[in-house]
Amino acid sequence: MKITSLITYVVPPRWLFLKIKTDDGLIGWGEPVVEGRAETVKAAVHELEDYLIGKNPLHIEDHWNVMYRGGFYHGGPIRMSAIAGIDQALWDIKGKYYDAPVYELMGGACYDSIKVYSWTSGDQPSDVGQAAKDVVDKEFRAVKMNETEELQYIDTYAKIDQVAECVAVVREAVGPDIGIGIDFQGRDHKPMAKVLAK
Repeated sequence: MKITSLITYVVPPRWLFLKIKTDDGLIGWGEPVVEGRAETVKAAVHELEDYLIGKNPLHIEDHWNVMYRGGFYHGGPIRMSAIAGIDQALWDIKGKYYDAPVYELMGGACYDSIKVYSWTSGDQPSDVGQAAKDVVDKEFRAVKMNETEELQYIDTYAKIDQVAECVAVVREAVGPDIGIGIDFQGRDHKPMAKVLAK
């Protein structure tokens, strides 16, 4: 079996998907993306294409090492996202080849169940309470939320108070036993993140 093509799909506003095809009809999917840099990661994926075409897709570890170590510069978010999406698609192919879920190929299940959260929308105190309640009503035991609108490097205490109010509104809406995850979403700079963490 050999890799025959890598096809990328940019999906607005911010996603990139990768389809790797093989000569025996197996297809693998991956998601190589850095938010806001889909076109850049797409170019990085296609820069690795010449190496991958004609190779056996089942030799995943070998391909990872060549893609990572094969040039003078290693790592970085663009290159690593391209490699990660390719890696996902190759594992997808391998799982289909062996007719097994990928987790079985990686050593088997660790848990019979896991606690999961659901994203809840809203940036303002007036938005977040009902959105979090709606998530909990669907039987999720944890919610994840934006903590704030975008902050400046040094911002006002009014913005800090708004974050505290948003979390308090969510806590009141969902009760004491529901987990609340706070996502900075790249909206904070280090000085404000330190203040918010306190």
